[in-house]
Amino acid sequence: MAVIVEGLHKSFGSNPVLQGLSETFEEGKISILLGPSGCGKTTTLRCIAGLERPSAGRISVNEKIVYQRDSPIWTPPEQRGLSMVFQSYAIWPHMTVFENVALPLRAAGRDFSQITKSVAETLSLVGLTSFAQRPATDLSGGQQQRVALARCIVSDSPVILMDEPLSNLDAKLRIAMRAEIRALQRRLGRTILFVTHDQEEALSIGDDVYLYREGHIVQKGAPKDIYENPATRYAAEFLGRANIIENFEWLPTSDGSQATLANGQSIKLIETMPPKAGSVLCIRPEKWRFAQIEAKGVIAGEVIETTFVGDRTEYRIDTAIGQISVTALNALELRVGERIGLEVSPQDVKVLAN
Repeated sequence: MAVIVEGLHKSFGSNPVLQGLSETFEEGKISILLGPSGCGKTTTLRCIAGLERPSAGRISVNEKIVYQRDSPIWTPPEQRGLSMVFQSYAIWPHMTVFENVALPLRAAGRDFSQITKSVAETLSLVGLTSFAQRPATDLSGGQQQRVALARCIVSDSPVILMDEPLSNLDAKLRIAMRAEIRALQRRLGRTILFVTHDQEEALSIGDDVYLYREGHIVQKGAPKDIYENPATRYAAEFLGRANIIENFEWLPTSDGSQATLANGQSIKLIETMPPKAGSVLCIRPEKWRFAQIEAKGVIAGEVIETTFVGDRTEYRIDTAIGQISVTALNALELRVGERIGLEVSPQDVKVLAN
């Protein structure tokens, strides 16, 4: 079941939030709506859910138009075939876990035996069988989030909308819940639209990532592809750490091209066409390799900061072209003040629009 938005506009007063958004979120996938606060990702979700009325455009769910400005169509939220997990969980405090999960089925008029069977199966899916009769507010944050997921799953809604559902969890629980959401989606085959501003969450959960900026989707693709091949400086910096080099001169070579940097050194590139005016170079911190300072084509620098983060160490290295961030596994230990050389493969140097 695909969710399609066409020419979607939404303003709050004089503030335009969505500006002609058109996109298809594919059936049976986890689509991540990623971007900073105020970019329009949650507004998109709420318009699809029917919790906000757009200013213009069209929304279709399962080939059925649920909103249309021209020749007006408006389908109420409860008739759209959608479920939603909110940031705050929206758990009823006076109900047990069983009663919270059963609520959509009771609202749909299902008989008691069917409700009991469906809720039991769903609680088993999310690992909450033994908590069925416990008051929902007696659960931990992660368990309450599972209750919210179970409530969406039990109704058989083919599309589940998730609005930053992990933001209230601690770091360890967030990582665990990412894996649980992916596993549930693979098992059930539902279509999930997942809003987040956390790039690590987006890359670890999503089948496709839709990167927002000021009411538009500026890049989309599989997590690895959009991380490895950002289209713009904005995408590179939002989807992780990036070393940006602004001042360079592009020159063609027999096997590609090269960028001559401010200090006269050159970095090989794979691009064969000249970049647009104002383009920048982008190199991810983990793409740098340490080398002997004397080697040809190496950028020499001095370590000015080291940060140990468990499985890797992050270095800040001062060079003639500016300070460079480098991430490396802990096989080599460098100390502040130590001199070191840096090199990078041509395919790992991206030329981006600024």
